[in-house]
Amino acid sequence: MDGTGPVFGLWYDFRNPDPERPFGAFYREVLEQIAWAEQKGLGSVWLTEHHFCEDGYSPSPFVLASAIGERTANLRIGTNLIVSPLHNPVRLAEDAATLSLLTGGRFDLGVGQGYWEREFAAFGQTVRNRPSLLEEGVEIIRRAWAGDASGFAGKRYSLPEGLAVTPRPETTPQLLVGAMAEPAIARAARIADGFLSTQNAHQQAYLDAVAALGRPVEDARIYAGQWAVIAEDPERTWARIGEHALYQLNEYIAWGAFGPPDATPRFTDPQQIIDAGAYLLWDADTAVTELTALLRGRPQIRDVHFWAQLPGEPVDSGSERIEYLATKVMPQVRERLAA
Repeated sequence: MDGTGPVFGLWYDFRNPDPERPFGAFYREVLEQIAWAEQKGLGSVWLTEHHFCEDGYSPSPFVLASAIGERTANLRIGTNLIVSPLHNPVRLAEDAATLSLLTGGRFDLGVGQGYWEREFAAFGQTVRNRPSLLEEGVEIIRRAWAGDASGFAGKRYSLPEGLAVTPRPETTPQLLVGAMAEPAIARAARIADGFLSTQNAHQQAYLDAVAALGRPVEDARIYAGQWAVIAEDPERTWARIGEHALYQLNEYIAWGAFGPPDATPRFTDPQQIIDAGAYLLWDADTAVTELTALLRGRPQIRDVHFWAQLPGEPVDSGSERIEYLATKVMPQVRERLAA
């Protein structure tokens, strides 16, 4: 939160499992939705990344971020997240700096170490090296943004002296790190400007790790991805879109997002997802109560963002929930926090 209250945002993966919906038209429709959402008061958009997915899960968040930047005026744009071990960190630094310049400093770079073995193999990397790939990559990115041309020699990367990355950002992006496992959370506390959290489950572990480093916990920054469906009649909405969530979560499980795929059971039906708490169903009153309590209890949360629509869900269906969030939830949460 800041002086104007919490930022409410949208989360996009641009997955399109519907073979009848052309990707070009889908992209245009979503970009129009984002520009409209800014007019409704949404304050941020977060883009995520995967590769080799039949449903077209966004492989190029920077390109999308540039298009979003051109269509919006004040919306903050971030990645939640880029799988940084799959990329050369100099290119990440260059692309993020360019986006920051194009958007007037509205871009923040969120990265994580990844988990899907197929992606690592395809990009010539090894999953077991991901902690050092992430950490060295973050250091190189920071040096690049600072104009440091002193070179770098690490376990995974090396750069000769005398090569400064240009142009430098006029506003240095925040470098955020997402994590779910305890060692990765501790690493995020040590190397990141802020923490990308998932389902609010690991925020206290992050704050504990910040405290263990001797840093002021009150200055910590959390950017909180929410797994909640907010609608006037959330049960009825879930009956319509729950199958899309079932697809979404079971794909993540198959890729290894929540542990070894062979040892992590799939969800069998949408109701099981709700019973497990993997998605929450809120009407406006419940959302206002829950979000107010969350933001009041954790003032380190600067941004809460929600999936704009689930994979395969019509964009208009997602827009209906965005409007409900913007008119029935956001003003009331801000009012309660101000009081």
